[in-house]
Amino acid sequence: MQPVRSERPGSVELDAVIFGGGAAGLWLLDTLHRRGFSTLLIERHALGAGQTIASQGIIHGGIKYTLAGSLTPSARAIREMPGLWQAYLDGRRPPDLREARVHSACCYLWRTESLRSALGMIGARVGLRSGVERVEQDRRPDALAGCPGDVFRVAEPVLDMPSVVRALAAGHSNRIIKIEDTAGVEFETSGPGRVERVTLRGPDGPLALSPRYVLFTAGAGNGELRLQVGLTSDAMQLRPLHMVLVRGRLPIFFGHCVDGAKTRVTITSATDSQGRTVWQIGGQLSEDGVGRDADSLIAHARHEIACVLPGVNLDGTEWTTYRVDRAEGRTSGGLRPQGPTVQVEGNTITAWPTKLALAPETASMIADRCLPAGSDGTVGVARPTGPDEVIDAVKDFVRPDIALPPWERSATWRT
Repeated sequence: MQPVRSERPGSVELDAVIFGGGAAGLWLLDTLHRRGFSTLLIERHALGAGQTIASQGIIHGGIKYTLAGSLTPSARAIREMPGLWQAYLDGRRPPDLREARVHSACCYLWRTESLRSALGMIGARVGLRSGVERVEQDRRPDALAGCPGDVFRVAEPVLDMPSVVRALAAGHSNRIIKIEDTAGVEFETSGPGRVERVTLRGPDGPLALSPRYVLFTAGAGNGELRLQVGLTSDAMQLRPLHMVLVRGRLPIFFGHCVDGAKTRVTITSATDSQGRTVWQIGGQLSEDGVGRDADSLIAHARHEIACVLPGVNLDGTEWTTYRVDRAEGRTSGGLRPQGPTVQVEGNTITAWPTKLALAPETASMIADRCLPAGSDGTVGVARPTGPDEVIDAVKDFVRPDIALPPWERSATWRT
């Protein structure tokens, strides 16, 4: 790929401009900075707003891909991720995520009494690389006391996503700015995806940038950004979810109920600003819930929880729902991509990690494209620039906040 560059007087030259401040964009910012790139990240809302903060924070080891009992390409791409992320969380590899909160070091796998559920459990044990350990009856969490069959502990850490976003952004605040209005960014192109100049409307007037690369990591926002640089939006697909939240006197719990080739429910826990336990409920429930309204989905969720966790008392709990779109690279038939999607057009690179766990791999894929290996096998070198010049040029721009988790934003809770 030969990046299109325009040496324009009056513009600030830099290596890369990233659009989108979720996990993928922030990880990419850190990766490029460590490789010597002068880089700026632009976010329209709050850091992590959208898929990142709305996610359950599970660093998946591939359970959803292995329930059929076969090791698919998707499973191979993701099953090493829990161990890799643990190195970041321990501070053994950059970026240093020791300040990120870990809600749980593991998730539980359990099943219902159906044969289909039992077969799905076998598939999960065959395909997962992350440690799978059988849990004896007297060591099960209280929530699983009344569940039939074996229970397993899987080494899939569950993270507090606002703290992950904060840790990724730490040290980069002078390279992250907020541009709320789409009219606040103007692209000048010489062809589809060939960006010559990016003009930002700042507090002191317009700021012109001449980047070597323009990088889109804005999730669902990539569609609109691609249109602005003359590309099509049909490179992306959206797979919606309708998630359930329940708060009250609930046990802290993290796990997947296996039902055939699906996870019937996936439950993670957090504590809200009032000290209440909040469950996020996803899995197949959230996919089937797309066609339901909130009241219908809550009624269905209460029934499902009573079926899969018969020992949990739901009296006095409050319920709500929220919707979120998973943005992915388009595939034939709308199937889940096998791994991250990174698309290069001109000097524009569009990326969709597919899963939170794959954000590090996505960042490495993009960085390798920005610094391609030479014919002799050596890796390219970032263009010498004055990063202080970029930082100084945006010093008066607004800085985005960290997005609030869904349970702190919802105003409608049902008893």
